Amino acid sequence: MSATKTKSKASLSQATSSASAGAGSGSVPRVPIVSSAHLAQGRSAELSEFEFGMIIAGNAFNRWAVRCMAAAGMKDMTITDVLVLHHINHRAREKKLADIAFILNIEDTHIVNYSLKKLQALELVQTEKRGKEVLYSTNEAGQAVCKRYYDIREQVLVSGLTGDGTESFELSELARFLRVLSGLYEQAARAATSL
Repeated sequence: MSATKTKSKASLSQATSSASAGAGSGSVPRVPIVSSAHLAQGRSAELSEFEFGMIIAGNAFNRWAVRCMAAAGMKDMTITDVLVLHHINHRAREKKLADIAFILNIEDTHIVNYSLKKLQALELVQTEKRGKEVLYSTNEAGQAVCKRYYDIREQVLVSGLTGDGTESFELSELARFLRVLSGLYEQAARAATSL
């Protein structure tokens, strides 16, 4: 482990210990960190904290993915373009428009279709028509871009992780929790539509 990683891990542990000590001593009441205080006044201030974390993490991820793709040689791609390209390249299988939208949880297929047209214009994706269905797959250029993205991701992002079992377990559990919560939000969205 590098000195920088050890130092940042120690700082994080110290900050967590200090926060726990402060919370236990009663000297400083815990204030939720939220973007919309009026939404944190109900039963679950913690959900508002989570949502704020999700907002900033989501925007940080989008910014990262777009800049990583630019570093890989594709400068004018949106986050949707990046996600669509990676999914089309996934397991080297041909994909249908509806399946791409479904997997990425994008309700409006026109958004995905726009990205597909853009990726075709960039000559990263090829199509094949089978009956009424159009199937999309990455060509050699698309696969090469995904490989460059992977290499940059390993070098710049993954290298910042410790790689130990605890961290891997926590990431896996967080991913599971996000999938569970996405179902809760989907159900709430349906309920809100029927009000």
